[in-house]
Amino acid sequence: MNKLLIIEDGSSLCEEVSVFLKKAGYFVQSVMDFTDIYGQMTSADADLILLDISLPEENGEMLLQKYRRHHDTPVVMLTSRSDDMDEVVSMSYGADDYITKPYNPTILLLRIAAVLKRSSKNTQTQTYRGVWVSSIKGSLVKDEQEQILTKNEMIIFQYLLDHQDEIVSRDELMTILWDNDEYINDNALSVNISRLRAKLSDLGLQGAIETRKKQGYILK
Repeated sequence: MNKLLIIEDGSSLCEEVSVFLKKAGYFVQSVMDFTDIYGQMTSADADLILLDISLPEENGEMLLQKYRRHHDTPVVMLTSRSDDMDEVVSMSYGADDYITKPYNPTILLLRIAAVLKRSSKNTQTQTYRGVWVSSIKGSLVKDEQEQILTKNEMIIFQYLLDHQDEIVSRDELMTILWDNDEYINDNALSVNISRLRAKLSDLGLQGAIETRKKQGYILK
């Protein structure tokens, strides 16, 4: 049974979500004292954390950034705001997903299940040419230098890594992104590949991703 930690200061909403998730088969723990949220996040031993952005003592995004320095537990951000910048900041700080309130309970369950499924596939840290790869955290680390990847960049890199030395077509990459609820067009894919290459180059991996004209990409 997966354990979920809910960090939501709206008591009625927190109780509502908690009851719903328990009925769905999860073990649920809720934060009631907001004076040491980070301490409760680190000691909860949760499989996934639902973290509100607007909290009474601390900002959820700042908590996420601090938490991601040492922990890979999946985190889904919750917010009542619809500002795109919140999503951008949350993802850049290492969020695994982002849900705007009020949300459909069925969609919430599907999002949680999808994140848990992804994390279960990537419980082991991988290595690539001397670089430590954490798919859950979305980071690449080499010689104490860390590059944080966006969600799309991590999905692309992980797929290329899983098919290392094989040619992966652009259609395959766009399909895998679509399967992860990330709509992306051909131009956006090129932008993500370019940014991913730049981050790999910063770690000394120039030319790691090769373009095979009319075929796709290959990670060497």
